[in-house]
Amino acid sequence: MTEFLTAYYEWLRAAHMISVIAWMAGLLYLPRLFVYHAEATKGSELSETFKIMERRLYKYIMNPAMIASWIFGAAILLSNWEYYKGEGWMHGKLTLVILLTGAHHVLGKYVKVFAKDENTKSTKFFRILNEVPTVLMILIVIFAVIEPF
Repeated sequence: MTEFLTAYYEWLRAAHMISVIAWMAGLLYLPRLFVYHAEATKGSELSETFKIMERRLYKYIMNPAMIASWIFGAAILLSNWEYYKGEGWMHGKLTLVILLTGAHHVLGKYVKVFAKDENTKSTKFFRILNEVPTVLMILIVIFAVIEPF
């Protein structure tokens, strides 16, 4: 198995990057939709349109992209486990990716809240929430590229 993963390492990296880009696009866009949705009148045509957009973005783009990111990332780890397991930067990166996954699920919670017309959070809340994936992404990229420790 390791031989196969090593032979296709560059393909795994490419697939991992593509899936992470798709995942991040959703993580950055969904909270922005929440900002606009929070401003819309409950039950309005606009509000109903946002519900459809949010659900489809989360279910058909973000979830598959997150799963693919984890699968391809895990395959990369397994391709050279003896190296990665001792690298502090990788432990830090994985911790941040777990936090990013948590942020993903928090956004999923708000998709459900908006779907039920039960949102009580302000646009300011969603603007701040929008920064969480951004900060995590920046740190993850620094850990992966700079390998600070």
